[in-house]
Amino acid sequence: MFLWFHKLGSPPHFYRIAGKWIPWLSWIFLMLLLAGLYGGLIEAPPDYQQGESYRIIFVHVPAAWMSLFIYVVMAFCGAVIIVWRMKLAEVVLISSAPIGASFTFLALVTGSLWGKPMWGTYWVWDARLTSELILLFLYLGIIGLHNAIEDKRVASRAVAILALVGVVNIPIIHYSVEWWHSLHQGATVTKFDKPSIHWSMLIPLLLMALAFQVYYVLALFQKCRVELLQRERNSKWVEEL
Repeated sequence: MFLWFHKLGSPPHFYRIAGKWIPWLSWIFLMLLLAGLYGGLIEAPPDYQQGESYRIIFVHVPAAWMSLFIYVVMAFCGAVIIVWRMKLAEVVLISSAPIGASFTFLALVTGSLWGKPMWGTYWVWDARLTSELILLFLYLGIIGLHNAIEDKRVASRAVAILALVGVVNIPIIHYSVEWWHSLHQGATVTKFDKPSIHWSMLIPLLLMALAFQVYYVLALFQKCRVELLQRERNSKWVEEL
Protein backbone atom coordinates (compact mmCIF):
# COMPACT_ATOMS: atom_id res chain seq x y z
CA MET A 1 0.00 0.00 0.00
CA PHE A 2 2.81 2.42 0.90
CA LEU A 3 4.56 1.61 -2.38
CA TRP A 4 1.33 2.31 -4.28
CA PHE A 5 0.91 5.73 -2.65
CA HIS A 6 4.58 6.49 -3.29
CA LYS A 7 4.19 5.64 -6.97
CA LEU A 8 0.97 7.68 -7.19
CA GLY A 9 2.90 10.70 -5.92
CA SER A 10 5.27 10.43 -8.88
CA PRO A 11 4.28 13.01 -11.57
CA PRO A 12 4.76 10.68 -14.59
CA HIS A 13 2.93 7.81 -12.88
CA PHE A 14 0.05 10.07 -11.83
CA TYR A 15 -0.13 11.52 -15.34
CA ARG A 16 -0.57 8.06 -16.86
CA ILE A 17 -3.06 6.83 -14.23
CA ALA A 18 -5.19 9.98 -14.54
CA GLY A 19 -5.23 9.68 -18.33
CA LYS A 20 -6.59 6.13 -18.09
CA TRP A 21 -9.33 7.11 -15.64
CA ILE A 22 -10.63 10.22 -17.45
CA PRO A 23 -12.79 8.36 -20.05
CA TRP A 24 -14.33 6.11 -17.39
CA LEU A 25 -15.03 9.02 -15.06
CA SER A 26 -16.69 10.92 -17.91
CA TRP A 27 -19.21 8.12 -18.48
CA ILE A 28 -19.82 7.60 -14.76
CA PHE A 29 -20.44 11.31 -14.28
CA LEU A 30 -22.85 11.45 -17.22
CA MET A 31 -24.90 8.48 -16.00
CA LEU A 32 -25.10 9.77 -12.42
CA LEU A 33 -26.02 13.26 -13.61
CA LEU A 34 -28.82 12.05 -15.87
CA ALA A 35 -30.19 9.73 -13.18
CA GLY A 36 -30.06 12.48 -10.55
CA LEU A 37 -31.70 15.10 -12.79
CA TYR A 38 -34.44 12.69 -13.87
CA GLY A 39 -35.18 11.69 -10.29
CA GLY A 40 -35.06 15.25 -8.98
CA LEU A 41 -36.86 17.12 -11.76
CA ILE A 42 -39.37 14.48 -12.92
CA GLU A 43 -39.83 11.64 -10.41
CA ALA A 44 -39.67 13.56 -7.11
CA PRO A 45 -43.02 15.04 -5.99
CA PRO A 46 -43.49 18.76 -5.32
CA ASP A 47 -42.73 19.96 -1.80
CA TYR A 48 -45.84 20.51 0.32
CA GLN A 49 -44.67 24.02 1.31
CA GLN A 50 -42.29 25.21 -1.41
CA GLY A 51 -44.00 23.61 -4.40
CA GLU A 52 -41.83 23.18 -7.49
CA SER A 53 -39.30 25.87 -6.51
CA TYR A 54 -37.58 23.50 -4.09
CA ARG A 55 -36.12 21.51 -7.01
CA ILE A 56 -33.19 23.89 -7.19
CA ILE A 57 -31.79 22.03 -4.15
CA PHE A 58 -30.72 19.21 -6.47
CA VAL A 59 -28.05 21.57 -7.79
CA HIS A 60 -27.64 23.99 -4.89
CA VAL A 61 -27.04 21.52 -2.07
CA PRO A 62 -24.46 19.30 -3.86
CA ALA A 63 -22.64 22.44 -5.07
CA ALA A 64 -22.52 23.78 -1.50
CA TRP A 65 -21.27 20.44 -0.18
CA MET A 66 -18.55 20.36 -2.83
CA SER A 67 -17.46 23.92 -2.07
CA LEU A 68 -16.64 22.79 1.49
CA PHE A 69 -15.21 19.40 0.55
CA ILE A 70 -12.80 20.77 -2.04
CA TYR A 71 -11.46 23.40 0.34
CA VAL A 72 -10.80 20.71 2.96
CA VAL A 73 -8.88 18.75 0.29
CA MET A 74 -6.86 21.89 -0.47
CA ALA A 75 -6.11 22.47 3.20
CA PHE A 76 -4.93 18.86 3.53
CA CYS A 77 -2.68 19.35 0.50
CA GLY A 78 -1.41 22.55 2.12
CA ALA A 79 -0.35 20.61 5.21
CA VAL A 80 1.42 18.03 3.02
CA ILE A 81 3.22 20.81 1.14
CA ILE A 82 4.48 22.47 4.33
CA VAL A 83 5.59 19.23 5.97
CA TRP A 84 6.85 17.14 3.03
CA ARG A 85 6.96 19.63 0.11
CA MET A 86 5.33 17.07 -2.15
CA LYS A 87 5.12 18.32 -5.73
CA LEU A 88 1.90 16.48 -6.57
CA ALA A 89 0.20 18.04 -3.54
CA GLU A 90 1.12 21.46 -4.92
CA VAL A 91 -0.47 20.54 -8.24
CA VAL A 92 -3.63 19.17 -6.63
CA LEU A 93 -4.04 22.25 -4.43
CA ILE A 94 -3.81 24.85 -7.17
CA SER A 95 -5.75 22.71 -9.66
CA SER A 96 -8.60 22.33 -7.15
CA ALA A 97 -8.97 26.05 -6.52
CA PRO A 98 -10.80 27.03 -9.77
CA ILE A 99 -13.09 24.00 -9.46
CA GLY A 100 -13.91 24.85 -5.85
CA ALA A 101 -14.51 28.49 -6.75
CA SER A 102 -16.91 27.40 -9.50
CA PHE A 103 -18.91 25.20 -7.12
CA THR A 104 -19.01 28.00 -4.53
CA PHE A 105 -20.23 30.50 -7.12
CA LEU A 106 -22.87 28.01 -8.29
CA ALA A 107 -24.04 27.48 -4.70
CA LEU A 108 -24.35 31.23 -4.13
CA VAL A 109 -26.23 31.85 -7.39
CA THR A 110 -28.68 28.97 -6.99
CA GLY A 111 -29.18 29.89 -3.34
CA SER A 112 -30.05 33.44 -4.37
CA LEU A 113 -32.51 32.17 -6.98
CA TRP A 114 -34.16 30.03 -4.31
CA GLY A 115 -34.14 32.90 -1.81
CA LYS A 116 -36.18 35.23 -4.02
CA PRO A 117 -39.47 33.26 -3.83
CA MET A 118 -38.81 32.02 -0.28
CA TRP A 119 -37.45 35.17 1.40
CA GLY A 120 -38.62 37.83 -1.03
CA THR A 121 -35.06 38.88 -1.89
CA TYR A 122 -32.05 37.48 -3.71
CA TRP A 123 -29.61 38.24 -0.91
CA VAL A 124 -29.56 38.79 2.84
CA TRP A 125 -26.50 39.10 5.02
CA ASP A 126 -27.33 35.80 6.61
CA ALA A 127 -24.53 33.99 8.51
CA ARG A 128 -24.53 31.01 6.10
CA LEU A 129 -24.58 33.18 2.97
CA THR A 130 -21.93 35.58 4.24
CA SER A 131 -19.51 32.84 5.30
CA GLU A 132 -20.04 31.08 1.95
CA LEU A 133 -19.23 34.36 0.17
CA ILE A 134 -16.03 34.60 2.25
CA LEU A 135 -15.19 31.09 1.05
CA LEU A 136 -15.47 32.28 -2.56
CA PHE A 137 -13.07 35.14 -1.77
CA LEU A 138 -10.65 32.63 -0.22
CA TYR A 139 -10.70 30.55 -3.40
CA LEU A 140 -10.12 33.65 -5.54
CA GLY A 141 -7.39 34.83 -3.17
CA ILE A 142 -5.54 31.51 -3.50
CA ILE A 143 -5.77 31.67 -7.31
CA GLY A 144 -4.61 35.29 -7.37
CA LEU A 145 -1.74 34.71 -4.94
CA HIS A 146 -0.49 31.73 -6.93
CA ASN A 147 -0.57 33.69 -10.18
CA ALA A 148 1.17 36.70 -8.60
CA ILE A 149 4.32 34.77 -7.63
CA GLU A 150 6.55 33.70 -10.50
CA ASP A 151 8.43 30.93 -8.67
CA LYS A 152 5.81 28.18 -8.46
CA ARG A 153 7.46 26.36 -5.54
CA VAL A 154 7.38 29.59 -3.51
CA ALA A 155 3.84 30.27 -4.72
CA SER A 156 2.71 26.79 -3.67
CA ARG A 157 4.06 27.28 -0.16
CA ALA A 158 2.32 30.67 0.11
CA VAL A 159 -1.06 29.34 -1.00
CA ALA A 160 -0.63 26.33 1.30
CA ILE A 161 -0.40 28.68 4.27
CA LEU A 162 -3.41 30.67 3.06
CA ALA A 163 -5.43 27.46 2.56
CA LEU A 164 -4.64 26.31 6.11
CA VAL A 165 -5.54 29.69 7.60
CA GLY A 166 -8.81 29.82 5.67
CA VAL A 167 -9.93 26.35 6.72
CA VAL A 168 -11.27 27.89 9.95
CA ASN A 169 -14.15 29.18 7.83
CA ILE A 170 -15.37 25.65 7.03
CA PRO A 171 -16.87 24.81 10.47
CA ILE A 172 -18.29 28.35 10.59
CA ILE A 173 -20.20 27.69 7.36
CA HIS A 174 -21.34 24.25 8.52
CA TYR A 175 -22.59 25.28 11.97
CA SER A 176 -23.65 28.86 11.17
CA VAL A 177 -27.36 27.92 11.02
CA GLU A 178 -27.19 26.44 14.53
CA TRP A 179 -24.92 29.07 16.09
CA TRP A 180 -26.78 32.14 14.84
CA HIS A 181 -30.29 30.74 14.13
CA SER A 182 -30.13 32.27 10.67
CA LEU A 183 -32.80 32.41 7.96
CA HIS A 184 -31.11 29.60 6.07
CA GLN A 185 -32.86 26.25 6.24
CA GLY A 186 -31.40 23.82 8.74
CA ALA A 187 -30.16 20.29 8.04
CA THR A 188 -32.76 17.78 6.85
CA VAL A 189 -30.58 15.26 5.02
CA THR A 190 -28.62 14.05 8.06
CA LYS A 191 -31.55 13.86 10.50
CA PHE A 192 -34.00 10.98 10.75
CA ASP A 193 -36.58 12.55 13.04
CA LYS A 194 -39.25 14.77 11.53
CA PRO A 195 -39.11 17.08 9.65
CA SER A 196 -36.66 15.29 7.36
CA ILE A 197 -36.31 14.86 3.63
CA HIS A 198 -38.38 12.12 1.98
CA TRP A 199 -36.62 9.21 0.29
CA SER A 200 -38.09 10.17 -3.09
CA MET A 201 -36.18 13.44 -2.81
CA LEU A 202 -33.16 12.14 -0.91
CA ILE A 203 -32.08 9.52 -3.47
CA PRO A 204 -31.89 11.97 -6.42
CA LEU A 205 -30.10 14.46 -4.16
CA LEU A 206 -27.48 11.88 -3.23
CA LEU A 207 -27.10 10.87 -6.88
CA MET A 208 -26.45 14.50 -7.80
CA ALA A 209 -23.97 14.83 -4.94
CA LEU A 210 -22.13 11.74 -6.16
CA ALA A 211 -22.19 13.08 -9.74
CA PHE A 212 -20.63 16.34 -8.56
CA GLN A 213 -17.93 14.43 -6.70
CA VAL A 214 -17.09 12.38 -9.78
CA TYR A 215 -17.01 15.59 -11.82
CA TYR A 216 -14.55 17.10 -9.35
CA VAL A 217 -12.19 14.14 -9.71
CA LEU A 218 -12.60 14.23 -13.49
CA ALA A 219 -11.89 17.96 -13.75
CA LEU A 220 -9.06 17.66 -11.22
CA PHE A 221 -7.33 14.92 -13.23
CA GLN A 222 -7.58 17.01 -16.39
CA LYS A 223 -6.24 20.16 -14.76
CA CYS A 224 -3.49 18.29 -12.92
CA ARG A 225 -2.26 16.73 -16.16
CA VAL A 226 -2.01 20.17 -17.77
CA GLU A 227 -0.30 21.66 -14.71
CA LEU A 228 2.18 18.78 -14.56
CA LEU A 229 3.10 19.22 -18.22
CA GLN A 230 3.73 22.92 -17.66
CA ARG A 231 5.85 22.37 -14.55
CA GLU A 232 7.76 19.36 -15.89
CA ARG A 233 8.17 20.59 -19.47
CA ASN A 234 11.95 20.26 -19.23
CA SER A 235 11.82 16.78 -17.73
CA LYS A 236 12.80 13.66 -19.64
CA TRP A 237 9.41 11.94 -19.22
CA VAL A 238 7.61 14.93 -20.77
CA GLU A 239 10.02 14.98 -23.70
CA GLU A 240 9.33 11.26 -24.23
CA LEU A 241 5.60 11.95 -24.49
